[in-house]
Amino acid sequence: MAVKWLAQPEDHDYEAAADYLSLIAEADVVAATVAALEGAEPTFRKAKDILRAARLTLLTPDNIRVKGDLAKIAAKQKLSPILLVRGHFQTNTTLQIADGYHRVCASYLTDENTPIPCRLVSWQLHRTR
Repeated sequence: MAVKWLAQPEDHDYEAAADYLSLIAEADVVAATVAALEGAEPTFRKAKDILRAARLTLLTPDNIRVKGDLAKIAAKQKLSPILLVRGHFQTNTTLQIADGYHRVCASYLTDENTPIPCRLVSWQLHRTR
């Protein structure tokens, strides 16, 4: 069964990303980083690589959000692309799944090698104008 994806993230995904990122970064950095995500070109990454880079464990199929996304996959409905903020090897900073952790897990459970459309940016250290 193939995972199908929307061409663009949904508007509420950026809001969710900002909510999450506000827990680990200051408001101006979050605003600039989310703005960069909104303008980022799509890139494709495998679920197994995203989870490893983020150092996150796989959520189980009985997780309510994963279960919902697995049902969408079975119904051939499209999932929203993932929003990622790049980690850094020199500072041992992990990749942040700003939005879409449950979708990554559902994709992994379907096929860990499926290319997932992502918007991937580095942290933006200066406010955008």
